Amino acid sequence: MSSVTRPRRESDFARFPSSTPIVIDNGASTFRIGWAGETEPRVAFRNVVQRPRHRSTGETVSIVGDTDPALMKFFDCTRSAVRSPFDDDVVYQFEYMEYILDYGFDRLGVSSEVGHPILMTECECNPSFSRARMAELLFETYGVPSIAFGIDNAFSYKYNQKLGNCGEDGLAISCEHGTCHVVPFLNGQPVLGACCRTNVGGFHVTDFLRQLLSLKYPYHTANFTWEKAEELKKEHCYVALDYLSELQIFKDNKEEAEEKTRYWQLPWVPPPKEEPPSEEELARKAALKEKAGQRLREMAAAKRSQKIVELEKQLSYLEELTEQLDEAEESEATAILGRSGYLSQQEIKSAILKATQSLRKAKGESNGNEERAEASAADKYPLVSVPDEELTPEQLKEKKKQILLKTTTEGKLRAKQKRAEEEALREKQEEQKRAENPELYLEELRARYSELSEKFEQRKRQKVNGGQTNGNHGSSGGVGRGERLNAAQKERMRLLASAAFDRGKGEDTFGMRDEDWLVYNKMSKDNDDDGNDDDESELVRIASKLQEIDPTFVSKSEAVQLTPEPPKIRPLTAEDYRIAIGIERFRCPEVLFQPGMIGIDQAGIDEMVSISLRRLMEDESVKQRLCQSILVTGGSSLFPGMIPRLESGIRQYRPYLSPLKLVRAADPILDAWRGAAAFGASSKFGKQTFSLADYREHGENLFHRYNIVYSL
Repeated sequence: MSSVTRPRRESDFARFPSSTPIVIDNGASTFRIGWAGETEPRVAFRNVVQRPRHRSTGETVSIVGDTDPALMKFFDCTRSAVRSPFDDDVVYQFEYMEYILDYGFDRLGVSSEVGHPILMTECECNPSFSRARMAELLFETYGVPSIAFGIDNAFSYKYNQKLGNCGEDGLAISCEHGTCHVVPFLNGQPVLGACCRTNVGGFHVTDFLRQLLSLKYPYHTANFTWEKAEELKKEHCYVALDYLSELQIFKDNKEEAEEKTRYWQLPWVPPPKEEPPSEEELARKAALKEKAGQRLREMAAAKRSQKIVELEKQLSYLEELTEQLDEAEESEATAILGRSGYLSQQEIKSAILKATQSLRKAKGESNGNEERAEASAADKYPLVSVPDEELTPEQLKEKKKQILLKTTTEGKLRAKQKRAEEEALREKQEEQKRAENPELYLEELRARYSELSEKFEQRKRQKVNGGQTNGNHGSSGGVGRGERLNAAQKERMRLLASAAFDRGKGEDTFGMRDEDWLVYNKMSKDNDDDGNDDDESELVRIASKLQEIDPTFVSKSEAVQLTPEPPKIRPLTAEDYRIAIGIERFRCPEVLFQPGMIGIDQAGIDEMVSISLRRLMEDESVKQRLCQSILVTGGSSLFPGMIPRLESGIRQYRPYLSPLKLVRAADPILDAWRGAAAFGASSKFGKQTFSLADYREHGENLFHRYNIVYSL
């Protein structure tokens, strides 16, 4: 945003006599104040108020008009938004209006009471309550002797009438900040009963442009401030003569669309390039890495030395304990074992063997495969080979547990060995088939893979759906997961009950025979779904075989699991900080002609002319005379292409070959104030005002019939 210049305070207020009126153009966008008879307003600023808190003192301050961003850093604006006293060009917030009037009179040079008549502009058909509140504010707060209210469009029309731009009878089309108006004039006076209004103006054009750019460039939303959008609107927006044809140009003709596109380059700093590290940097990192490695090696060596010392102490203690047991008698040996915490001498020997192996491992020596094989059974199950007569009741219980574990482990090893032998034999047979007939072998593999895949998928569906398929219990012959689990649980409970019954008959020998492993396998919870793991491993094996033989083969699991890689984050470049304003240039001002584009169900400004003429109870000749003197004023009339588009739109509502003449005001922004200043300088201006006594006598009823005469 460009730097903001605050208006300076005027110093010649006392030079003007008290009869000189003060002219105020109270527009929804800009507040202008000056003296009657002059050609330029003395003070002009944006008609908004903001009340932030000072960061250091915490005091709330009132800031009127535009603010300098360099100064706003001293204020906390998070809880204070920019406020306007207007709502659709009607003053509603008189608290903010008072702040604005205070600032305006102060900049004009007022030190105490104003003491001058006031001429203030307002919109067409301004509500009586707004007039009354404004008059009350001026009378009681600023000591104004008399007031006159006039329509800004009427002052602009009368000023341009003096310049010869329009006739005594005509139409005024005002495109303002928050609204647009069409006012017919007959004999120099506005016909308020035939005026027309729509609540769309320059504010909506700016807001629509800001929204479109924010949606188009969501990562630059913070740059699209209201002030910047207003600046872009004034510099680049235009009104299309034919909106649909202009859209078609941007759709089909790329060269012409590129010529009409404007670009705004945001500040962009290229990311720093990563340079390869120098030799010195590499050497420094290598030295740090070596130093860290040396420190870790020293810590590991110290820890290993400590562990070796502990193991040597433990081994020495166990050897001394063994010597004591060898020399002691049976009763003394039992007492020594009780004090040591070991159950038998065999357990002590097993601990010695473990400590020896750990010590050799800590010293980096090899234990040898033979010693591992010898210690495998004796170390894990030391009580199995001890007679029952030498064991205590607790040791007998522990012996039974060890027997069960040993039998289970040996059974698993035998089953594993058997599966390995079967696997080797199957591999040999498959290699022979592959060598004899590769095509037949490949077809068999595919058929087997399809069969197992279908079986696997069917089992999955059964687990999910259970035994109730199509609403029938058991009609399909399938068993659901719930029923299979119940059957497995019942079988497990039967086996457990049978084992407990056999145990109660006499000596518990469960686990002594190889057949007991089969019972244990049936009782295991991991075998509820028999054959699932085998089928799945077989499916994986066949899939790997197919991938080796057929490179184009893709397994179903891989096909399901394949997901597209997430898009890589591309670093932003200068092109990403280049804002293109193409279709937005004419799409945003189009809301003045099609308010439905932003959700406002009202007529456009070209249709408003037809509505205003229909409300005018005059014959066609008068309407033709009015259409030959149409003045377009207001800030939004400065869009390029506005006059031709209005003329084209109005002709659609007028009779064929009907005369039509449109002209833009000499200065659409300042003509309203200049017309009001010329009106206030007239000698008959005093007859158009009302005083505080009139207001107190009639109250708000005064404004129901109050209208000034513009032709003095």
